[in-house]
Amino acid sequence: MAKTIQVKDLLANTRLEVVQGEEWLNRKIVTADISRPGLEMTGYFDYYAPERVQLMGITETSFAERMNHDELLMIARKMMGEKTPVFVISTGRKLPAEFLKAANESEIPVLATELTSSQILANMTYYLSGELAERQSMHGVLVDLYGLGILITGDSGVGKSETALELVQRGHRLIADDRVDIYQRDEKHLVGEAPAILRNLMELRGVGIIDVLNLFGAGAVRDHSNISFNLHLAKWDKDTKFDRLGNGEDHISIQGVSLPRMVLPVQTGRNLAVLIETAAKNFRAKKMGFDATETFNQNLNKLIEENSKD
Repeated sequence: MAKTIQVKDLLANTRLEVVQGEEWLNRKIVTADISRPGLEMTGYFDYYAPERVQLMGITETSFAERMNHDELLMIARKMMGEKTPVFVISTGRKLPAEFLKAANESEIPVLATELTSSQILANMTYYLSGELAERQSMHGVLVDLYGLGILITGDSGVGKSETALELVQRGHRLIADDRVDIYQRDEKHLVGEAPAILRNLMELRGVGIIDVLNLFGAGAVRDHSNISFNLHLAKWDKDTKFDRLGNGEDHISIQGVSLPRMVLPVQTGRNLAVLIETAAKNFRAKKMGFDATETFNQNLNKLIEENSKD
C-alpha cells in the first residue's frame, strides 16, 4: 500500500504558515512531486497533475494580475481538483482572491512562506521525498560511528544487538535495532531509520527490551542516517576464507543502490566493538585517499624489487 502523509505533516516540517483552510489540513499528500502551474495559468491543462502540491511564486502571481476576474476564477476552479492536497504561495506573495475563493469552495488549504520558490521547493522536496519514499525492511542493526551509518547484519544470535550496545556505551549512536527501514534518498544514497514502534528501543537476550534514550541520554540515539556500508557478522568457520588484506570489493544491492560490504568473522575473544570502530575509521580513511592495503602492496613491490637486484 502506497504511503501517504497529511498536509498538517508538511506544515509541521517546513517553514509554512496557514493562510486559510486550517480545518482541511488532514487532506492527503500522495506524491513527492511538486507542480509550478505556469502553463495552467494560460489555460493549458492537458498534462496537469492535480494530485501534486501546487506551488505558486512571483511568476505565477504576476501573470495572474494581468487576467480578468472571470478568466482567473475559471482557471482557479480548474486547478482546485478533488485530489489537489494544498496550494503553497512563496516569497511573501498574496494568492489572488479568485484562488482563495476557489480553494474555499473545494476545501483545499492554502499555505504561505516568506522563502523564495526555490528555497521552499527544496525544503518540501527533501521532506516529501523522505516521507513518501518506498521502504525496504531489513533484519539488522544500524549505528552511527564517526558520522558513518553502518548497517550491521548477520545470523540471529550472532551478537548484533550486544555489539551495538557496547558501541553506544563507547559514545556512538543507535539508529535502529532488530529491524531497519531503508529508503533511497537518490540514485547513490540510502537512508535507514527505525520503525516507529521500535524507535530508541533495543532487545537484549536475557535482559529484555531497553530504552536507549532513557538509559544513555539523547546523545546515544539518532532518528535516521545515511548508510555508508554494510558490515556482516559471520560465525567463524575454519573452512571459510575471509578477506585478510582488505582489498576485496564486495557489494550488496539495496533498492538498486550498490552498497560496500565487508564480512567480519565472529570468534570467541574478539572485541567486535573495537573491530567495528576500526573498520569505520579505515573506511573513512580510504574515502580520503589513505589505503593501508595499497601501502602494503607498494612496500611489498619495493621489497621484491630490492631483492631482485641482489
